[in-house]
Amino acid sequence: MSTTTTRRSRARRNASAMKMVGALLAVFREAAGYTQRSLGAVFCVSEQTIASIEQGRRPLKSDLAEQLDELLDSKGALSAAVRNMPEVDLVPLWAEEFLDREREAIAISSYENQVVPGLLQTDAYAEAVFRSRVPVYDEDEIGQLVTARVERQGILHRKDPPITSFVIWEPVVRAPIGGREVWAGQLRHLRECSELPGLMLQVLPLDRITHAGLNGPFVLLETPEHQRLAYTEGQRGSQLIADQGEVAILSQKCAMLRSQALTPEETRGLLDRLLGEQ
Repeated sequence: MSTTTTRRSRARRNASAMKMVGALLAVFREAAGYTQRSLGAVFCVSEQTIASIEQGRRPLKSDLAEQLDELLDSKGALSAAVRNMPEVDLVPLWAEEFLDREREAIAISSYENQVVPGLLQTDAYAEAVFRSRVPVYDEDEIGQLVTARVERQGILHRKDPPITSFVIWEPVVRAPIGGREVWAGQLRHLRECSELPGLMLQVLPLDRITHAGLNGPFVLLETPEHQRLAYTEGQRGSQLIADQGEVAILSQKCAMLRSQALTPEETRGLLDRLLGEQ
């Protein structure tokens, strides 16, 4: 069996297991006399969140499963279902939930010091990023990953886009990932994105002698329920952070980075100069 076939098989197993847990939640919810809206209100989450879990599009987290078992008198069935999901389902849950939260976020703040943020990447740049991965992806996987990344960007162009703030370290916009043609196209795209309503793009200059982002990139999200979350990635994993103390620390770093970065107007000037050098 090819690697691609194996990954697709795993994806189907993921979807099936999540749908099973979601269907179980729907049965217990209806038996207890709750609607999706009224159940969400108990836990201060949106009706859409409950619907996403029941449809298998969002994983049910263990802490919420325990609370639901108690409220719905489901005898621990939801918690047991979550605990006994196949390991392949548990590994990507942080990233899956982050993407769900990103889609519905009302505010997104990002600091990046390695590559252009995914929400601002062109198709060609995204492909170059995925081709740089070790071990390598096969051609089918690269195509699927690029498509998924570009589709994420629809949130920036919807009728009610989130308020977004991006701080990017200057070496990122100077690195010719994918070659000079790809790089120039990415610079033009950043320049265009910098004019989008509700989007603030800032470059953190290379000549700073210190800055608040030395520990690496991160993303801050605010949900429609005004819950604040953070997301970080490393070489071998990722983490969605709900602890408000930890989120507060990253929020402080984000505020400091914005003050240390070029203004949006200065950033547009830098991008114009880089494009003029092409």
